Amino acid sequence: MKTLEAFYRLKTAEDYFEFFSIEYDKNIVAIKRFHIMKEYGTLIKKGFENFNGDEKYLMDFLKFALIRVYMDYKHGHAPSAAEVWGMIENGEAKGCLACALSKGGCDG
Repeated sequence: MKTLEAFYRLKTAEDYFEFFSIEYDKNIVAIKRFHIMKEYGTLIKKGFENFNGDEKYLMDFLKFALIRVYMDYKHGHAPSAAEVWGMIENGEAKGCLACALSKGGCDG
């Protein structure tokens, strides 16, 4: 099981992708590393501000935030923290967030 303690030990962008078992294009991460991690830090700050003690929920948010930032940079757009946080309500994923957090993913 992924833990917050283990999350805090991550160092590189690749560590985060591997920790959450997220497939990624190494070239995109090499080129956009700083921007991806900067935006990711901004997004996860919102998650930590809203942390209610449910570590699994927070870990799901941390994973989705990385997926969201990576996909947005891959496609040329960077989201705000409010955009990502608003996609999770009451511990339930909405829309493609559910797909992103599922093992199979989705097409849309």
